[in-house]
Amino acid sequence: MSIDFRNINTVWASILVETLQHLGLTIAIISPGSRSTPLTFAFATHPKIETIPILDERSAAFFALGIARKNHQPVVIVCTSGTAPANFYPAIIEARESRIPLLVLTADRPPELKNCHAGQTIDQVKLYGNYPNWQIELSLPSIQLKRLEYLRQTVIYGWEKTTFPTPGVVHFNIPFRDPLPPIPQPEATALESKFPQNFFANIQPTFRTEFIPNSDLIEILKNQIKSDSGIIIAGLAQPEKPQKYCQAIAQISQTLNFPILAEGLSPLRNYSQLNPYLISTYDLILRNQKLAEKLIPKIVFQIGELPISKQLRSWLETTNSQRLIIDKSDHNFDPLHGKTTHLRISVEQLAKTLISQSFPNKFDKNYLDLWCNAEAKVRENIDKKMIAINQILEPKIAWLISQTLPKNTPIFIANSMPVRDVEFFWVPNNSQIQPFFNRGANGIDGTLSTALGIAHTNKSSVMLTGDLALLHDTNGFLLRNKLVGHLTIILINNQGGGIFEMLPIAKFEPPFTEFFATPQDINFADLCKTYGVEYQNIYSWQKLEQLLNPLPSSGIRVLELQTNRQLDAKWRLDNLDKFAADFF
Repeated sequence: MSIDFRNINTVWASILVETLQHLGLTIAIISPGSRSTPLTFAFATHPKIETIPILDERSAAFFALGIARKNHQPVVIVCTSGTAPANFYPAIIEARESRIPLLVLTADRPPELKNCHAGQTIDQVKLYGNYPNWQIELSLPSIQLKRLEYLRQTVIYGWEKTTFPTPGVVHFNIPFRDPLPPIPQPEATALESKFPQNFFANIQPTFRTEFIPNSDLIEILKNQIKSDSGIIIAGLAQPEKPQKYCQAIAQISQTLNFPILAEGLSPLRNYSQLNPYLISTYDLILRNQKLAEKLIPKIVFQIGELPISKQLRSWLETTNSQRLIIDKSDHNFDPLHGKTTHLRISVEQLAKTLISQSFPNKFDKNYLDLWCNAEAKVRENIDKKMIAINQILEPKIAWLISQTLPKNTPIFIANSMPVRDVEFFWVPNNSQIQPFFNRGANGIDGTLSTALGIAHTNKSSVMLTGDLALLHDTNGFLLRNKLVGHLTIILINNQGGGIFEMLPIAKFEPPFTEFFATPQDINFADLCKTYGVEYQNIYSWQKLEQLLNPLPSSGIRVLELQTNRQLDAKWRLDNLDKFAADFF
């Protein structure tokens, strides 16, 4: 392990270089300069990386390109700040057009020395426009362990992006403060005795479907699946063929005897007959600290993106279990910067491989039973509580409609509280309902228009939304005459942003109501009349059930349920922690 603990910059740079070496880097091309000193020193002193100095950055970049073209492996090029990075540009353009993998590391000055004529300083962020496959400015160097983990995982992702999905350029802009040479700093020197010896243990080249022969995939899995206690986390998913997707995950679960923690925004909860080990109440289960400790897994199969649940994410971060992330895209699905390996394969390929082999997995039946028993108990507690609620209360809506909508109904679930209540309370069923959502940037932009697009020439569809998300896109109603099909809008009108009532800022009044909850005094009956949209105000659960099954075949309809956001928030705060409290 070639880590230089002399100062903060040497730790940062040497971890970056050591990570690259573990990933397979063998050659680095360095153009001289002062600001890049930590990088140059780390590369030049690494025993397993051939480091070649070249004065002219333009020549250095094309030289590196020639090596990469021949070897079909990424090559690193390094330069200082200022105009030096601009000289890499012609080779970067060529690498992009020729699909040659290059990893470009440009040193930069820290933020306080930018835009103040400090010298040898230009705006280097996104210097190469759209030519890189990916580009990022790293944070300033730090010796905090979480920041070093962030660096490691970001470098792993950047390395992968030089070759997947299409070979090309990745640009890291890397700011450094003084001291640039390896002048000792006591805080960095003290880190050596505390630094985890297994910091690089799980780093390995990223695997992609087209580059994983089945024999190699089998070997990878055999090396990873040695645990008797593991879980499968099925996160957000909108698969083209949901039944095949759910069947594949069920096969993985039953082959390994691992429970499936299924996000409400995954189709898995709507194909529950396929998955006997389905866990839908994981967020509530993990609020019981004693139970959460007993449920710590040794290995986690993460299917796609993580669920929304902060409870689950915090638990995963605390346990720091080994995670295999299964998704054939090139995205980085590890916001926790943990001990992860991305397998760029589909769940179908993984299931097929597991079924065809006998893996040395001796599962812990007690561990599996603990999850399943907790699910049954918490689900029973939720159902009892919900059945007893007669007044219109926001958390009950997701619970009710999961058991009411017609089979195969497409449903678009708006952001903020609707997606969270779906995660908390959506009941596993066999309805084959198809959930849709906009969780790319997690905003409320275009909520109605997106839902209308889903409903167009589709089965009669449903949208679950709050008042602000709908108001943000009321011009979507102008599409009314273009819609072929039907959309029922279940409108939860709690007079503002209910999700903010769950945050600490809610205790600060003013300015909470005016600037965060932002209630809008809108009469939705009048609004719907303006656009020629059918409207009904719903006062009872029985009426809602009647109007949701069956659904109309054409037009747009708004079903408004008026709730009190303060009472909704208080109910969640009073109850979410209690559903699993009596398990022990």
